[in-house]
Amino acid sequence: MDTPPDLAPLALTMGEPAGIGGEIAAGAWAALRATGPAFFLIDDANRIGGVPVRRIAAPEEAREAFAEALPVLHRPLPRPAVPGRLDAANAPAVIAAIDEAVALSKAGRAAGVVTNPIQKSALYAAGFAHPGHTEYLAEIAGTGRPPVMLLACPELRVVPVTIHEPLRQAIARLTPALIAETARLTAAGLRQDFGIAAPRIAIAGLNPHAGEDATIGTEDRDIVAPAVAMLRAEGIDARGPIPPDTMFTAKARPGYDVALGLYHDQALIPIKTLDMAGGVNVTLGLSIVRTSPDHGTALDIAGQGLADPGSLIAALRLAAEIATHRRKASP
Repeated sequence: MDTPPDLAPLALTMGEPAGIGGEIAAGAWAALRATGPAFFLIDDANRIGGVPVRRIAAPEEAREAFAEALPVLHRPLPRPAVPGRLDAANAPAVIAAIDEAVALSKAGRAAGVVTNPIQKSALYAAGFAHPGHTEYLAEIAGTGRPPVMLLACPELRVVPVTIHEPLRQAIARLTPALIAETARLTAAGLRQDFGIAAPRIAIAGLNPHAGEDATIGTEDRDIVAPAVAMLRAEGIDARGPIPPDTMFTAKARPGYDVALGLYHDQALIPIKTLDMAGGVNVTLGLSIVRTSPDHGTALDIAGQGLADPGSLIAALRLAAEIATHRRKASP
């Protein structure tokens, strides 16, 4: 879809300075400079190479600068970043970039936030106490309801009901109420951010063959099926439990708008297999628009010119589309 020419620029955070964030930001600018959406990077301008860079004093300068150079809100790092080598001294700057991007988005000076990947182990020393970006953003940009992590590519959208926790704990935490609430939030997010009036939600079974009439475990009968019944009674188009080994096939995917996996890998393996380079992480249920690339910091290839900006490009484009949907939907 075309984004309005007056849409505010997007705010892109630095991510882990020792990772590939700076490289893919430069690659994304090179790919989008002629078409947009316009964005600005919150980072140390001295470490961005390979493309022309323009330091800006405010987000409002980014649109005019964008066709000629990558706009950067210059935020110096405490220590020079070395590709592939983590330095906890730079962790506060990473967190500050996220905070600033969110504040600018809340103020309407940025259309949304796109986050480069962070290295959580490096942030813990700076007091970061959250399992990941999603949980931190829920604290500083939440709406009072739990956020939902949605992964999207042209062929598939997925939502994991449980996310960053050991599999044993994730399964123990599953309840009809948790599944139903995740589906409700997902449906609301698809209506608001993707313009899907009546979302079709496919809910995966937990056991092989979705339990096969409770002969391979009773969780699908006792936990998943009641959640589906609850949702359908509320008028939500939910289907399941669906055998997870067949629900992601090319023939099955057109039958729903989003698939709910009951644990992290059940949802993420299919989408990363289909489109690792073009997948986008979207956080539903925030007061701001937020997307990110569907990959990590790639410390092993940082600084080698091997990083693929495809997922970041997709994240920037999708953030602009979501911001446009939200603006059209607002009174």
